[in-house]
Amino acid sequence: MANTSLMANAIRALAMDAVQQANSGHPGAPMGMAEIAVALWSRHLKHHPEQPAWPDRDRFVLSNGHGSMLIYALLHLTGYALSIDDLKAFRQMHSKTPGHPEVGITPGVETTTGPLGQGITNAVGFALAEKLLAAEFNRPGYEIVDHRTYVFLGDGCLMEGISHEACALAGAWKLNKLIALYDDNGISIDGEVTPWFIDDSKKRFEAYGWNVIGPVDGHDVAAVDAAIAQAKLSTDKPSFIICKTQIGKGSPNRVGTAKAHGEALGHEEIKLTREALGWPHEPFVVPQEAYAAWNGNARGAAQQASWQALFDGYRAEFPELAVEYERRVKGELPANFAQIAVDTVVAAHGKAETVATRKASQLALEAFTAALPELLGGSADLTGSNLTNTKSTPPLRFDDNGAPNAGRHINYGVREFGMAAIMNGVALHGGYIPYGGTFLTFSDYSRNAIRMAALMKQRVIHVFTHDSIGLGEDGPTHQSIEHAASLRLIPGLDVWRPADTAETAVAWACAIQTKNRPTALLLSRQNLPYAPKAGLDEISRGAYVLAEAEEVGLKKPQAVILATGSEVQLALHAQALLAQDKIAVRVVSVPSTTVFDRQDEAYKRSVLPDGLPRVAVEAGVTDFWWKYGCAAVVGIDTYGESAPAGVLFKHFGFTAENVADTVRAALGRSKKK
Repeated sequence: MANTSLMANAIRALAMDAVQQANSGHPGAPMGMAEIAVALWSRHLKHHPEQPAWPDRDRFVLSNGHGSMLIYALLHLTGYALSIDDLKAFRQMHSKTPGHPEVGITPGVETTTGPLGQGITNAVGFALAEKLLAAEFNRPGYEIVDHRTYVFLGDGCLMEGISHEACALAGAWKLNKLIALYDDNGISIDGEVTPWFIDDSKKRFEAYGWNVIGPVDGHDVAAVDAAIAQAKLSTDKPSFIICKTQIGKGSPNRVGTAKAHGEALGHEEIKLTREALGWPHEPFVVPQEAYAAWNGNARGAAQQASWQALFDGYRAEFPELAVEYERRVKGELPANFAQIAVDTVVAAHGKAETVATRKASQLALEAFTAALPELLGGSADLTGSNLTNTKSTPPLRFDDNGAPNAGRHINYGVREFGMAAIMNGVALHGGYIPYGGTFLTFSDYSRNAIRMAALMKQRVIHVFTHDSIGLGEDGPTHQSIEHAASLRLIPGLDVWRPADTAETAVAWACAIQTKNRPTALLLSRQNLPYAPKAGLDEISRGAYVLAEAEEVGLKKPQAVILATGSEVQLALHAQALLAQDKIAVRVVSVPSTTVFDRQDEAYKRSVLPDGLPRVAVEAGVTDFWWKYGCAAVVGIDTYGESAPAGVLFKHFGFTAENVADTVRAALGRSKKK
């Protein structure tokens, strides 16, 4: 039997040494959760350090990501490609051990955590993806999808509102392979949490429909081991294991105090801790006995080999399913998807329909969801408004035993933030491309999860409808003003605000094909006529010349109007008004500024030539558009009003006449009387 005290103390020593060397970090959680980690990682977790991405591994999420030295110590000790020098570089520039765990930076890290509550929510997405993939691909005798998701979390995660959203859904979805281990130490940065955190977590999770175990002694490896074994027996409920611990366990003067939470222990306290633990080794020195006890390669190799043998048999009996499974988990699109995308865009172009772009989105989705079984949709209780459902995506439901139907549209309920972070988990797990809808104004609720998707470079698609004052009578609480500009500020997020059916179809095709970044689609409630265009290829470049000056009988443009979404029609009408005065104007549709900004300079100059005054038109804040060298912007820098859309557009100056007058002013011409 391995020396569990030695194993736990190896974690404690590495955590306190790395935090001390960096003079920054959080030693308390790793020291307090060391025995919990021993129980899970050495006795239950299915993983192979030499092959950290094999598909049927268990997923481990450190939701309390500030305790990052816990996972770094575990990855190092069990044999991942994370050296002792990497631990010495904790929190340093370009190291593999950043301050909070980051997927893609450190082998074995499944998701980027730190914003509390999002890790447990990502884990719900992992567990959902596992359950749905298992239902789709497993066959009798061949359970090729059969893994669990384990989460460590603390008081902070439980206080964050998103944990309520996600954990309620986990219970409703009966995610029995989700097991959360709660580090119940009663301490946060501000001290003992009892004055501000009085939740009865046991009753709370029982009310969600979870299997609650404990409290157990979180420093008793055998007790935690037994609790995990009990949790694994659950067939219809996720499990919540309450582990009573002491933060900073092992530190004589910091144990059980807020001082252990987020600062280095100090050299003198580390010396005393070494003595208290009976750890005579120098900083960053781990005895071979501890490495031997922790090494997970032999067990992991055997587990992976067993799965591979199972999958080889599956491939022999179900060759087409095996090929499809491998394609899906790799995140690859079908070989014919490019043609499907072209056909969908051409069809949208050919119909030239006058519909709201939210409807245009649904029309495109009908084609894409029929062709791509990996598209997993949803809405935060606004399905009939967001139009995220299609004939191919019936509602997802679970029977009394927790088995899912073949549904591919998720009713998330009024949980925008939870939806966004669950989608991140689904994308990270692999096998599905998640998309979900709400009103654009409520992207504020989702924002940090959207940012996390961009940070993690995940293909997650947000469908944001009701994108402007054009939604009308619901008024300023629901009318987006700053949201388009705000979303465009998130690095790595593609933002599309299409003007018609063709641009919407292109936006969807680009979102699906863009593997390494999330996308936000900003869609109208009100109907928009199709904008005639010479071709379709350049739409995917983010901005293109929609209507040239000579198209209204004039030769060279004297100015350029840039417009997005519903305002493209205003630009076209203004162009026609100006042509009556022999003022030639180029209209540029800009469905995606973020995509356009990545184009080469030659293309950007061909669309926005130097020397011509530029006027931007968008029903949103004006500040964003000055980056394009505009002489003027027709926008809105106040909140909206409650009134029909047509009344609002006229009231706030979104008329062809006002746009034309703004162009005249930019050219030094007098306004039309």
